[in-house]
Amino acid sequence: MTLLAKGGNTSVQVNAVRVVVGWQQGAGVPDVDCTALLLDTGGKVRGDADMVFYNQPKHPGGAVTHDGKQQAGGWGYDAVSVDLRGVEPAVDRIVVAASADGGSFGQVPGLHATVYDTATGAEIARFTDMRATTETAFVVGELYRRQGAWKFRAVGQGWDTGLAGLATAFGISISDDPPAPATRQQPAPAPAQQPAPAQQLASAQQLASAQQPAVRFTKGEERLPAADRQRLNLRKQQVLVSLAKRGAAGIRARVIVVLDASGSMHRLYKTGIVSQAVERMAAVAAQLDDDGTMQVWAFADLARQLPDLTIAEMPGWLATQTPKRPSGVGGSNNEASVIDQVRRWTAANPVPDPTLVLFFSDGGVHRNAEIERQLRAAASEPTFWQFIGLGRGNYGILERFDRMEGRVVDNVGFFAVDDISKVSDAELYDRLLSEFPTWIPEVRRLGILR
Repeated sequence: MTLLAKGGNTSVQVNAVRVVVGWQQGAGVPDVDCTALLLDTGGKVRGDADMVFYNQPKHPGGAVTHDGKQQAGGWGYDAVSVDLRGVEPAVDRIVVAASADGGSFGQVPGLHATVYDTATGAEIARFTDMRATTETAFVVGELYRRQGAWKFRAVGQGWDTGLAGLATAFGISISDDPPAPATRQQPAPAPAQQPAPAQQLASAQQLASAQQPAVRFTKGEERLPAADRQRLNLRKQQVLVSLAKRGAAGIRARVIVVLDASGSMHRLYKTGIVSQAVERMAAVAAQLDDDGTMQVWAFADLARQLPDLTIAEMPGWLATQTPKRPSGVGGSNNEASVIDQVRRWTAANPVPDPTLVLFFSDGGVHRNAEIERQLRAAASEPTFWQFIGLGRGNYGILERFDRMEGRVVDNVGFFAVDDISKVSDAELYDRLLSEFPTWIPEVRRLGILR
């Protein structure tokens, strides 16, 4: 990911991008709306249809769309998506702009823009150095062609005349009255700039802002049915809110789910409780690790790794993997066996981010000594074990581990719920993510996680 200063540019070597404008909400802060303008080589639109915004959310050519607003953790977001392969040859550049409703951009804190690869959700570029006073319309940046390839430039320049002034500045006629003159001229294309000494403070501010919260766009989520996609995004927002409460909105992690498949779990599989729980955990994985894949284990006497859950295929995965207990694992509990198997797998498949294991059990825990030995040894590994008790069973060492001394770091969390299907997403994610964020700085300090 490239941090851009005003006027800086970077190459865009992907097929489609999503440009997200974010700002901090609050009392007296104007609302912000995103707009895309498709310009020809003369810097003007070819007609009114070349302006894509909330009242005209899709360009007739189909390559540019206005995605609509989201909010999470006190932040607002608006976005436009561009399929760069589908942009008509006559379009030389696409300006991404914003307008402030009910005030000026001088009243909008934290204004920033992030360019994402639509296919993977990876960040390509981030621009945070947007300083404004009385402007009510602001060009955030622009996608433009250079020698057959696309680039993105951070612009950060505006007008005092709002959306109307923005439109007329690029050749759109919005009324029969003469358009109000722009107080600032449209920025001319500028070459990439190296940070000058006077920009050092701005660069430091960019680095400090790199962890501003953002809902991540997960690989494959665009292939979900609309209702599933909306539910996933609402849950990702709630995950972000829960993390933001702990100052950890920007953290990343690999997420693994472990499911109790002992005989006593039969009813929870049959009634769909396990399926609901996994779907809610997928939102955690989607927000923390946007590669669109989550590893899943089932256990009873034996442990078995299930096929990876991919976000794009989530409805089908849930329909085939969770309507009944997975076969081939036996009937009684052996938590130590699956903990050992997950530990071996994570060691053989290292990643730079920490691993969060979400471990479901309905109790009946009795191999306390073996479990303790496994989790004590795991304390020196970059993995946090979050246990979720279902019902009112005997959770044994899992319930007491949080208070157990003698480990290099506390690597275990535990909470129990009577009926997880009746627990709201807000409460579930708050409890699920209460300890994991505080564990990360500690294992970094100890050198367990680098």
